[in-house]
Amino acid sequence: MFAARQLTLVRPVAGRRLFHATAPAFVKVGDKVPNVELMENSPGNKINIAQELKSGKGLIIGVPAAYSPACSENHIPGYINSAKLKDAGKVFVVSVNDSFVMKAWGKTLDPSGSSGIRFLADPSLALTKSLDLSFDAVSIFGGDRSKRYALVIEDGIVKEAHVEPDNTGLNVSAADKVL
Repeated sequence: MFAARQLTLVRPVAGRRLFHATAPAFVKVGDKVPNVELMENSPGNKINIAQELKSGKGLIIGVPAAYSPACSENHIPGYINSAKLKDAGKVFVVSVNDSFVMKAWGKTLDPSGSSGIRFLADPSLALTKSLDLSFDAVSIFGGDRSKRYALVIEDGIVKEAHVEPDNTGLNVSAADKVL
């Protein structure tokens, strides 16, 4: 009835290190914005972030989770309320959430949409992993999430990378340090 399955034991190659202490390869100044699709407002509305930021100035703000306290009370409101936001170009907030959550969160934080900030969903971590900015957040959020960051973009190239060293803190990626 049932086909027997054969299990294969994989053994490490002699002399091969199973772990190493190489520094992380996070996104860095000079990198191109990855050519990936995100979602805006619904799963059917795909946005290519590289195309959106191929010319001019822009900002990608990555957060661990929509509606989380630091994201909702300080991080994103800091950008929305900054007088310097108007000089940032196209601004995107990206989180590993679904598009409906991001749409609702955007309406909660900026009901009139007057800030111009666009809220994009990265549910499959396409952008997050392309930037090497994911971390294991199973114990907090139930799965992998994005580190907190802000990337200043000019003509599709990262000009400044502000990545929180502890993944979720709010210091180097705060509006007053980036704008």
